[in-house]
Amino acid sequence: MKSYAIGACAAAMFAIAGSAAAEQWVDYTPVKGVTQIVEVKVEPAKIDDYITGLKKSWMHGQDIAVRRGLISDYKVMVKSNASDGEANVLLITTYSSMGALDPDQARDKAMEKEAFAIMSKDKGDEMVGTYNTYRSFVGDSYWTEVKFTK
Repeated sequence: MKSYAIGACAAAMFAIAGSAAAEQWVDYTPVKGVTQIVEVKVEPAKIDDYITGLKKSWMHGQDIAVRRGLISDYKVMVKSNASDGEANVLLITTYSSMGALDPDQARDKAMEKEAFAIMSKDKGDEMVGTYNTYRSFVGDSYWTEVKFTK
C-alpha cells in the first residue's frame, strides 16, 4: 500500500511539472492571425453542386478579402468518407490578424459593393436558399497556430 501511495504521489508530481514546464515565447510562439473553420454537413449526392455553387459565390468574397489583405488564405476541404453522417465539407479561412474580424463600415460596404458587382444580391440570396435545402452548419470555430521554438 505504501509503494502505491509513493507511486501515485510521484506520478502527480511529474504531471504537475510537465504541465508547468511549457512557457509561451520560450517553448512555443503564437502566430499572428486566426483560422476560421466552418463545418458543414451536405447531402452526399449534393456535394458537387455545393462546391460548384461555392465557386460561383463564396470564392469571390474570399478573393476580395485576400486582395484587401484581410485574409491570407482560404480553402474548401471535402471529407473522403462524406456519407458518415457528420460534417463533410470544411470552409477554412485564415485571417491576417484578429483585427481583421473587427467591423469597419467603409471597408465592409466597399467589399459588399465589389461582391454585388460580381453577383447580385438577389442571385446570391437565391443560391443560399438552394443551399439550405441540402446543407446544415455543424460548427464554426476559430483556431490560432503556435510554432514550436527550436
